[in-house]
Amino acid sequence: MAVIRAVTVYCSSSRNVDPVYFDAAAELGAAVAREGWQLVYGGNDCGCMGALANAARAAGGWVVGVTPQILHAQGITDHKCDELIITPGMRERKALLEQRGDAFITLPGGLGTLEEILEIIVGRSLGYHAKPIVLLNIANFFAPLLAMLDLGIEQKFIKEKSRRLFHVSPSIPDAIAHLKHGASSSAAPDPSAAE
Repeated sequence: MAVIRAVTVYCSSSRNVDPVYFDAAAELGAAVAREGWQLVYGGNDCGCMGALANAARAAGGWVVGVTPQILHAQGITDHKCDELIITPGMRERKALLEQRGDAFITLPGGLGTLEEILEIIVGRSLGYHAKPIVLLNIANFFAPLLAMLDLGIEQKFIKEKSRRLFHVSPSIPDAIAHLKHGASSSAAPDPSAAE
């Protein structure tokens, strides 16, 4: 199993979501820091992103923020990051978030979060990387997405083995344990899985 030094976390910057998601983000940030892993994330200081990064820092963690110029110009950049990278656009941001992480965890989020994690799953299915991926299913948020994937499998758009490309965690302790002990049992990349 590959050594994990940094974990990329995808999550929301919305200030309006239920407190359960803020609590999960903070718990995850602290847990990542306690493992001695760098936190790599979207670089904003609001919403679940802010809760995640602040908790990681409070637990003594190293925080790497990656945000595009368009969001930096809106004044929501987390200037407390140990390393802050401002990219020209979203494509460069996503590439760096992928490159800098040895594993990926996604919290519930909006369109951007869903786009990011689906791209990471497709990348693994095509063999571009073999890094572990976790969907952190707080408040059963990802149930509709998982049902959509099951429908795709049933209708033969998606191969059944694609469900083994990622792990669904019901809690932060389970997500951390998967990265520490269970990630090596995940399916190996298989280019045919994306068909």
